[in-house]
Amino acid sequence: MTHLERYLATLAGRPTDHLARVPILMQFAAEHIGSYYGAFAADHRVLVAANLACAREFGFDQLSTISDPYRETQGFGAKILYPRDMVPYCEKHPLEDDPDPAKLPRPNPLLAERMRDRIDAVTRYKTLAGDAYSVMGWVEGPAAQAADLRRLDNFFTDLLDDAAYIGGLMDLCVEVALEFAGAQVAAGADTIGIGDAAASQISPDLYAALVLPRELRLVRGIQALGARVRLHICGNITRLLPGIATLGVDILDVDHMVDLRAVRAAVGPRTVLAGNLDPVTAVLRSTPAAIRAAVLSCYQQAGNPFMVNAGCEIPSATPPANLLALCAPLPYQA
Repeated sequence: MTHLERYLATLAGRPTDHLARVPILMQFAAEHIGSYYGAFAADHRVLVAANLACAREFGFDQLSTISDPYRETQGFGAKILYPRDMVPYCEKHPLEDDPDPAKLPRPNPLLAERMRDRIDAVTRYKTLAGDAYSVMGWVEGPAAQAADLRRLDNFFTDLLDDAAYIGGLMDLCVEVALEFAGAQVAAGADTIGIGDAAASQISPDLYAALVLPRELRLVRGIQALGARVRLHICGNITRLLPGIATLGVDILDVDHMVDLRAVRAAVGPRTVLAGNLDPVTAVLRSTPAAIRAAVLSCYQQAGNPFMVNAGCEIPSATPPANLLALCAPLPYQA
């Protein structure tokens, strides 16, 4: 099977020659080709070269466009800074002092510098790799993007003090995310990842009332574009699983502190689970033999359909032999 065939077969619930591998690489990939994180986040040509080289060397099945949370935020008018060896950061959050979103520019995915750069990454993947791999675009989820605009502490205060305001802001974030997703799908992305890390810090009641309906609109909108949805919420999502189970995402990333059996029981037999080795203790600081055993254990806990992944990003100092062990073909078990 080709990488794309393996990926699509897993999504369809069909047997594969071996499990699909979908690790998230950023700083590791940049440094592996002799570059650095700042260049990886700022220039799609570096991002594409790094991920494509790693996909070929380590044998995974999806090429990703993820780099940092601030693509849409720059489109809303923020200045983004690029430290050499750290995650890019927002110099000042656009709604940090004045909460009125009407005063912000409306991001145009084709014109906003960093949004366009991600679209160009999708296009370049398709030019260089054709249909050999799955290509995953990326958007920020409603909670994450609203927090990026307001600043995290303001966002949490808004959830408690002004549900109407923060709901309206998240509605705007969903609209922009759908436009951004549409442009990436048009460029060739078969999957759109949704990063909504801030949601993991919200109570189940607030999540159900304010965030979940917006995530559902985003998921359904992306699927209506003809793309698959991969949801990535860093952290412990156990208490949010009843809501997440209603989203109907195609792939759910599971962080290392979450029990895979509990996730499978919550989401049912059709959602692909991806995860969930601890990126530090079970990948970076582990051994190839222990990693192979841990991946098999994750598979046995999750059952089919399943894709190999760590709980989050592969740390930059991970020994290459450890990543090779993570991605080594693991036979499909009916």
